[in-house]
Amino acid sequence: MTLKSEFEVACPCCQATLIVDTNLRRVVRHVEPVRGDRPELSDAQRILADEAARREAIFAKSFEDEKGRDDALSRRFEEALRQADKEPITRPVRDFDFE
Repeated sequence: MTLKSEFEVACPCCQATLIVDTNLRRVVRHVEPVRGDRPELSDAQRILADEAARREAIFAKSFEDEKGRDDALSRRFEEALRQADKEPITRPVRDFDFE
């Protein structure tokens, strides 16, 4: 039941029904439209199992990436050591050496 000071407006974004009170100058009620993609309660177990499988796959990929990361860091370190061996050893230049 709506009062004389209330009127309904359809939201242009989400198609929800808004009940606005002109005396209060604000929305007093919000009714969301029925979504067509709303999951059924009978599908809850399947949805949870799918999400668990998705999380497990993401974790396994992350685990494999971390194992590969260690190898890549080791290769980069070995390469930096070889490059450091090839460069001549020099004394660092300090500011007071120029005086």
